[in-house]
Amino acid sequence: MKYLLALSCLVLTLGTSAQDKPDDYDLVIPHSDQTIPMVGIPGGSLTFGDGKSKEPDELPRTQVNISPFYMSALEITHDVFMVYRDPQIDVDADGNPRIDGVSRPSAPYEDPVFGMGKFGFPAAGMTQFGALQFCRWLSNKTGEFYRLPTEAEWEYACKAGEQDAPYFFGKKKKELAEYAWYEKNSDGRFHKVGQLKPNPWGLYDILGNVAEWTLDHYHADAYKKTEAGSTDPWMKPEALHPRTVRGGTYRSEPAELRCANRIESTLDWKKRDPQIPKSFWWNTDSPFVGLRIIKPANQPSQEEQNAFWASVLGG
Repeated sequence: MKYLLALSCLVLTLGTSAQDKPDDYDLVIPHSDQTIPMVGIPGGSLTFGDGKSKEPDELPRTQVNISPFYMSALEITHDVFMVYRDPQIDVDADGNPRIDGVSRPSAPYEDPVFGMGKFGFPAAGMTQFGALQFCRWLSNKTGEFYRLPTEAEWEYACKAGEQDAPYFFGKKKKELAEYAWYEKNSDGRFHKVGQLKPNPWGLYDILGNVAEWTLDHYHADAYKKTEAGSTDPWMKPEALHPRTVRGGTYRSEPAELRCANRIESTLDWKKRDPQIPKSFWWNTDSPFVGLRIIKPANQPSQEEQNAFWASVLGG
């Protein structure tokens, strides 16, 4: 298990039974008018892949355990991300920054979403580093620990109890348009969040619209490296690329929208960035990638949080 770490050992300790479903709540970002609806995800077991998985990186169908957590019902919007991104917004009544020493995104080389939409639309085009920095800012601002989901947490939440069918609603591809913006109904662009039906656990746009960053390094043989019966597995990143994104996009085909489908990041997502070095914060060629956040039901200590941020951000 050279590459496999369990978040339960690194930053979490189990304290909530697998049957408990945390209560939904609205996360009000302090000193702003922005709210992130959070839904409770019960703990349970996940079998990676689906009944017809043929992709080598979805095999073997390893079973793992997942601790309860909360997940944002919606993809993080441009509106929410701007509270973090713009220091002129993130201030108190006297005009002072609310969080001292915050790392904020540099200005993108160009509009990372190519004019597809801002207010009410998903924030997109950021790197995983940018997504993680947003999570650290939100954690500091709220006093609660928020982060990106692991691949295991993401797939578990997407399936919403389904284990064998390719989609949380079953096998019928014709139903995709009720839940996801993809190649057949998106008109080649992402859409405002929350307009279609959610999955059974209350997650909107979990398939399609924009793909979503996870915490994990992409390994084609990740499930071979994962110990069956382990809890909260996580493939800790070893290099800048490849990292894993999930969920498919507004330009994906149905097969790419399966809950089990895995996507690896690539340096091509910065292909047109002329800067030397290329931006840590933004991709010039991935307007189809955004983020969704989670909060563990059992919150780690401040010391554990500090260790986590050091491990994923280097300090």
